[in-house]
Order: sequence, then structure tokens, then C-alpha cells
Amino acid sequence: MRIRYDREGDTLDILLEDRQIHHAEEHGRIIVNYDEKGKIVEIEILNASKLLGGFLAAEILKAPKREIVEIV
Repeated sequence: MRIRYDREGDTLDILLEDRQIHHAEEHGRIIVNYDEKGKIVEIEILNASKLLGGFLAAEILKAPKREIVEIV
């Protein structure tokens, strides 16, 4: 699993599997991407700072100043 935050787009991506995305479903600010077998590959959270403000602030403030930050 890999978690990345894009400061410019204010998007948090949670990559669960390294597979090709077949289709996606949008649930408000959350987009769930599936492979061809219907297994979740990735979860994207739009406007992430509004939804996860405290968590992101703590993690991002510790990270080097870059557009995309990988949270370990």
C-alpha cells in the first residue's frame, strides 16, 4: 500500500494494488478505482485537506516541501 498527497490538486491517493484500473465509482469526494475483477485498486480523496485536515496537516508539515508527498 502506498499513500500520496498532491498539494496542488489537494488529492490523497491510497494505492492498494499495483494493477490496471478498469472502472471507477464516484461517491462525493471519494473515487474508488477497481480492476477488471471488481477488486479495489485505488481510493482517491478529492479536497482531502477539508476532509482530513488534522491528519494531513500533521503528516505534511513534517514532509519536505514538494508538490507530491508520499506518506509512509
